[in-house]
Amino acid sequence: MENIFSIDGAQFFLNRLNNLTPESKAIWGKMNVSQMLAHCNITYEMCYENKHKKPSGLVKFILKFFVKKFVTNEVPYKKGGKTAPQFIITDQKEFEVEKTRLKNYIFITQELGTTHFEGKESHSFGILSSKEWNNMFAKHLDHHFNQFGV
Repeated sequence: MENIFSIDGAQFFLNRLNNLTPESKAIWGKMNVSQMLAHCNITYEMCYENKHKKPSGLVKFILKFFVKKFVTNEVPYKKGGKTAPQFIITDQKEFEVEKTRLKNYIFITQELGTTHFEGKESHSFGILSSKEWNNMFAKHLDHHFNQFGV
């Protein structure tokens, strides 16, 4: 798994991001490239912004004890997997706006680094190790960049 906290790892994802264009087409799935970028930004919004409702009760229990290990391990996502409702993007998005937002989130994440994320609480999964945070960020980007052939 690429280390998004390292300069080289962050650059690896930024290079792939820079290979996307407004005309990039998905190899699978329903999202267009702008929607995909907005979708990827949600993971970072949940980490850095207070704009998404935190799960509670049974939903939080299910996320923490059943979904967490799937999201934070190193096994790549399969094509056509189920998408959590808060990650579904159906409206049109501006490519350059979403690309710039994702670039900035990758920069911020790399600059904050491993130490910042060690033991940091996740919006959905509770306390995570820096390795789990890295896997969650890197695996999600890798999946969607592969979806668009970059």
